[in-house]
Amino acid sequence: MIGFGGVAPWARRVMVEERRWMTDQEFAEYLGMGQVLPGANMLNVAVMVGDRYGGASGAALALLGLLGGPMLVILLMAGLYGRFAGFPTVQAALSGTAAAAAGMVIGTALRMGERLKAPPALWAVGVLAFVACGLLRLPLPYVVLTLAPIGVLLSAWPKLSSRRRR
Repeated sequence: MIGFGGVAPWARRVMVEERRWMTDQEFAEYLGMGQVLPGANMLNVAVMVGDRYGGASGAALALLGLLGGPMLVILLMAGLYGRFAGFPTVQAALSGTAAAAAGMVIGTALRMGERLKAPPALWAVGVLAFVACGLLRLPLPYVVLTLAPIGVLLSAWPKLSSRRRR
C-alpha cells in the first residue's frame, strides 16, 4: 500500500536494507529478470522471492500480498477519477504524483548503482540501454534481446578468462 507510483524503491529498502534477505546484487538480478519477463516488474520479483523463501505457496502469497490491498485502492481511485478527472486541481495532483514517482525510480537506480560493483563495460551496456529506450525510443524487447547477451558475455568474460589461465 505504501508503494504508490512504484513499489521497487520500497521493496528494495525492505528486502536489502531492513530484512537483509538479499544483497543489492541479488536484488538487481531479480529486478533485471523481472523486467525482461512478461508482466509487471515487481510482481515478477515478488513471485521469485516468494518462491525462494516459501516455494509455490510463498509465491502465491507474495502475489496476493502485493496485489490485494492496492487492487481495492485502484478500484476506489478509478471511480473517483471517472467522476473528478476534469478538475484542474486533480490534474495538478496527478502531474505532481507522476513527478514524484519518476524521482523515486531515479533515486532507487542511483542508490543501486552506488553499491553494485559493475565493471565499466557493464555500465556502458546500461548507458546504451538508456540511450536506446529513453532517448531513441526503440522498442524494449529489441533492446533487451540485443543488449542482454552482450551484458551476460561481458559479465562472464573475466571468469571465463581466469579459468583458461589455470
